[in-house]
Amino acid sequence: MNNNTRNILESHLLKQVFIHNLNRLYFGKCYLDNNLGHIITLASFNNLKLAINEFWGDIKKQIIRMDEVYIYMNEIPSDKNCNPIKAIVKDQFCLDEKPHMTILSDFDIIMYIQLLEHVNITSCRMLMMIAKLLKYEKVNQLLTECLDESTDNDQLFMIISKEYLTEN
Repeated sequence: MNNNTRNILESHLLKQVFIHNLNRLYFGKCYLDNNLGHIITLASFNNLKLAINEFWGDIKKQIIRMDEVYIYMNEIPSDKNCNPIKAIVKDQFCLDEKPHMTILSDFDIIMYIQLLEHVNITSCRMLMMIAKLLKYEKVNQLLTECLDESTDNDQLFMIISKEYLTEN
C-alpha cells in the first residue's frame, strides 16, 4: 500500500463514494425495471414468470427507497459511468436474440437474475458500511430493506431452479 494513501476517507469523500456506487445500483435497477417485461416473455416455466414478476415488484420498491435516499442526502441521481449493471442485463440476457433451447433460456434467466441480486447484495452491504460511517441511520435502514429483499429473491430463484428440474 502506498504511504500516501489514507486509511480513513473524509466525510465529503465518503459521500462521493457512496453516491457514485448508489448511482450505479440505482440506474441498473431502473434499466432492469424497463426490461423485465421482455425478460418475462423469454421465460417458459410458469413459476419462473411468477418469480420474475415478484422480483420486478421488489425492484420497483427498491427504486422508490433509493429515491428516498437521494432526497435524504439532497442529491440528484446521475447515470454517468453507470454501465456495469446495464451491460449485464443487455449482454447476458441476450435481449435481442431468440432462445434456441427453452431450458438454456430459463436457466440463463435464473442465473443472471441471481448474479444481479448478488451484485445488489454486495453493493447494499458496502453502501450500508458507508452510511454507518456517515451516521445516516435512515439511509442504512432503507438499504437494509433492499438487502433483505435481494437475499429473499436470491433464495426464491434457487427454489425455482430446483422446481424446474424436478417438475414432471
